[in-house]
Amino acid sequence: MTKLAAILKARLAREGAISVADYMALCLLHPEHGYYTNRDPLGVAGDFTTAPEISQMFGEMLGLMLVQAWQDQGSPSPFVLAEPGPGRGTLMADILRVATRAPGFGEALRLWLVEASPHLRQRQQALLAAHDPQFADSLSDLPDLPLFLIANEFFDALPVRQFLRAEGGWRERMVVAEGEGLAFGYSAPLPFETLEDRWQSVEPGAMVEATPAAGAMLEGIATRIAERGGVALIVDYGDSDAPGDTFQALKGHRKVDPLADPGAADLTAHVNFAALMRAARAVPGIAASRPTPQGVLLERLGITGRAHQLAAGLQGPALEAHISAHRRLTHPDEMGSLFKALAIYPADAPPPPGLDVDDA
Repeated sequence: MTKLAAILKARLAREGAISVADYMALCLLHPEHGYYTNRDPLGVAGDFTTAPEISQMFGEMLGLMLVQAWQDQGSPSPFVLAEPGPGRGTLMADILRVATRAPGFGEALRLWLVEASPHLRQRQQALLAAHDPQFADSLSDLPDLPLFLIANEFFDALPVRQFLRAEGGWRERMVVAEGEGLAFGYSAPLPFETLEDRWQSVEPGAMVEATPAAGAMLEGIATRIAERGGVALIVDYGDSDAPGDTFQALKGHRKVDPLADPGAADLTAHVNFAALMRAARAVPGIAASRPTPQGVLLERLGITGRAHQLAAGLQGPALEAHISAHRRLTHPDEMGSLFKALAIYPADAPPPPGLDVDDA
């Protein structure tokens, strides 16, 4: 039994059951034994691969997008360029490589990374040292300046609560002890009013998910942008208000039982982009784009032209890998449709390029 499993067992002995959200938070962020605390989960030797690790083109396109948004808002100086959950720092390095070519951008930016893992902070510091990165424990610690933020595969790791539509009300999915291991159980029925109105029409037996931290986080980001200017770009995998059980664990690039080895696998759930959009738009002075498929966004930003430029200097296996990376980022059968992008920006500013927006 791992040390984190023993900690969980002791807690369950006291409390009887904990929510899926509490289980996720403990497994991912325990200060000593959490999944993100002391490891590099990315790449072939890790448990999953994100878009920046697939190709530099992903970050380059988003870097051009951020520069355009910055210029459209009058090139504020100074401003905060921030990324929560920046992994190895690969995405930010790719963004900065192209963005700092824009006159004044590099001089005006103050780079802040929101990172919980001491191990990953060291990786990020080494890669981004030329830009003097500062580190924060939470988004609320960022300086009070115009905020240009990129969050790639960050919201999917926020703790999710799951509810089953049952006779007489909702029952929350819980984690309980079972023999030497863990199992799922359910709470006693909760009133139907427990969940938002949009869930009241789902069929009996359906599972729905809620991520309370996501709404609160979006409200904080949007309020800061409404007051100081900036843009937040969220890229992640998910859908909009779709019922279903999306809680999963990845280990060694394979799906595994999320209860089998606490703290040793990545735990995620699909992002509800409609809920994020509603949370942002509820803040006065804020506009939010519609969720835009990643492939569509990257094509609009010019990824195919960039792919042709890079391909001119490649041949053999390197060229084949490059073509495969372009397809993986953009094709509907790969990341192109499952992953989506959502932008938050001041209502009186132009929307960032490439995104679907409501007609005026």
